[in-house]
Amino acid sequence: MEENHVQEGTQEKEAGPIGDGEPKQGSGDGETEEDVWMNKEGEELPRKRGGKLREMVNFLLYIVGIFLLTYVIIHYVGQRTQVSGSSMEHTLSDGDNLIVDKISYKFHSPERFDIIVFPYQHKEDTYYIKRIIGLPGETVQIDTAGNIYIDGEKLEESYGFEAMEDPGIAEEPITLGEDEYFVLGDNRNGSSDSRDPDVGIVQGESIIGRAWVRLYPFDRIGFLSHE
Repeated sequence: MEENHVQEGTQEKEAGPIGDGEPKQGSGDGETEEDVWMNKEGEELPRKRGGKLREMVNFLLYIVGIFLLTYVIIHYVGQRTQVSGSSMEHTLSDGDNLIVDKISYKFHSPERFDIIVFPYQHKEDTYYIKRIIGLPGETVQIDTAGNIYIDGEKLEESYGFEAMEDPGIAEEPITLGEDEYFVLGDNRNGSSDSRDPDVGIVQGESIIGRAWVRLYPFDRIGFLSHE
């Protein structure tokens, strides 16, 4: 609330807040009750002007704030994406709409079985969605029966709904570097993933984020399993 002060000689009186007094009627010199207000001491106080301008400025600031918030969410927090293809069946299906969590990996490293989104290195604006199987520093191998081995021990997992027919480059042991991840599609026989040299090992710095929530279809809406 504003305070208005009126100087009278060497004494200073404190005026009441605007709106506390009575409006002065028009005096014939062009002033109206819209122009001048009186405080409790009977002194004239100019009424605040520029209300419409302030409203316009506030509205513009609101719009700018919404755009900034949207930008931050899209680039740093989360992003909506749509699945194209069947490489993650039956976990994800063609046409599924997802929210990708882009902020979690700012605070911790990707974990085994996370479903991640990353760019395809040979085609611009093309992204793959796969499940992490091998972590940095581990050695991954897949035998001809489709079994996955991590550091020589068979990995127990149930995401692949059928045995792999082609181990690809993982038929020979692959030792992952400091920031490298081995990924597979859940549809093991219908997926191009780390077994394919065109996709290969995924660099951690290239990971966009983790698939977090399915928004559509509505009968399958919910959080995605990463365990």
